[in-house]
Amino acid sequence: MADADRLAAALQYQQELIDAARPASVYGVDVRNVYPGEDKYFKDNPHVSGMAAEDNKIILNPYSNLSEKQKQAVMMNESARVHMREGKMDAPRYDLSPEQASSFSGYGNNLEDQRQTIAARILSGDSSALQPTPEQLEYVGKLRQFMGIK
Repeated sequence: MADADRLAAALQYQQELIDAARPASVYGVDVRNVYPGEDKYFKDNPHVSGMAAEDNKIILNPYSNLSEKQKQAVMMNESARVHMREGKMDAPRYDLSPEQASSFSGYGNNLEDQRQTIAARILSGDSSALQPTPEQLEYVGKLRQFMGIK
């Protein structure tokens, strides 16, 4: 067996161990492995760390170099997105700050998606949500309580 094959097999085994240790669900949302089309997307977009998939399951990018702590934050973020998407938690209705509106203008034309993204990022401590407004902090407090996060 060539060194490259041994390395590939060792990396595959290491990923299987990581996947086996990953929880089956977080904050009431299932976590699953990526499907082939998602794998290609993640391989082509290593900057995307994870997402709430169309089936409302959380998937993480297997090509991401995030630490376990960062992966936990991504799973928290995406769990919040699923709860809001499914209507388990009332959708946010707050205004975006001018800075947020500018920063998230390329994030789809759907204001509801932008609001949910900002709420989930505030919840998980992602600074890309920018400076939250009092209304956003109030909503995230309710979201935190709903999800059982202290």
